[in-house]
Amino acid sequence: MTTMAIEVHGLTKQYDNLAAVKTASFSVPRGTICGFVGPNGAGKTTTIRMLLGLIAPTSGTGTVLGHSITEPEKYLASVGAMIEGPAFYPALTGVENLKVLATMGGIPIERVSELIDLVGLGGRGGDKYKTYSLGMKQRLGIAAALLPNPELLILDEPTNGLDPEGIQEVRDLLKKLASEGTTVFVSSHLLSELEIISQHIVMLRKGEVVFAGAIDELLLNQKPTIIVRTVNESDLEKVAAIAIAQGHHVTIRHGEAHIEGPHEYAPILNKSAFDAGIVLAQLTPALPNLEETFFEMTGGQS
Repeated sequence: MTTMAIEVHGLTKQYDNLAAVKTASFSVPRGTICGFVGPNGAGKTTTIRMLLGLIAPTSGTGTVLGHSITEPEKYLASVGAMIEGPAFYPALTGVENLKVLATMGGIPIERVSELIDLVGLGGRGGDKYKTYSLGMKQRLGIAAALLPNPELLILDEPTNGLDPEGIQEVRDLLKKLASEGTTVFVSSHLLSELEIISQHIVMLRKGEVVFAGAIDELLLNQKPTIIVRTVNESDLEKVAAIAIAQGHHVTIRHGEAHIEGPHEYAPILNKSAFDAGIVLAQLTPALPNLEETFFEMTGGQS
């Protein structure tokens, strides 16, 4: 048995003059949680659809659970997936919807009640789907993806619409599944969540893989950062100019200047700002995190 749940080499999907995915190569070890990130339009959903056999690649190769993606019938029975939002019958209850799917898939009906409880819908399984909140619909979608007791679980934005408690529950569920041997490949905008639960990361930018590997390796290679806010927001550009003149790379976003540099640079910058008549509201050295790294490497929005 291969040690990789997913392996792709040179995977490309071309639409007329647009390459949605370009020569993507990465692997996902079995029994791990792998985050899949990139700005909107980076090619994440296109890649997932190729892995599930929903669309054919223009070129390149890939395997899922040891089988070629050109023969999805050999592995799809062992894959659970939720992409682009779950779809269910509005007039049926959550339990009834899962029973329909279980019957169609030849899966024991008894598994339905177990999964309803597992995803935190124990008290609402008998309610009609049309009465569910967005977060509840996401939970039911995850339950549906888990029906076949998959070796590989592929999720696209599984925490969409969930409150902090719901996000925590999904986090704990994914960790539990991985600890029991299920491979989880999860696309999410919540980079802080992926950093907590993922061992591996695949990062796309404009259809190309800019990093694929252990998340610890990615973060260790990043430079430390100092986060600066000014009392007068108009002074932020002046602080950035000071740091740039002193040889530091600066990115401004969300009313903050993110300045590459060790924590020893903070007092130097503080004095330079003071000498220029600028009052700082925040001056915080920060260790690299996934969100900081993501913006640095993709130059995009999550």
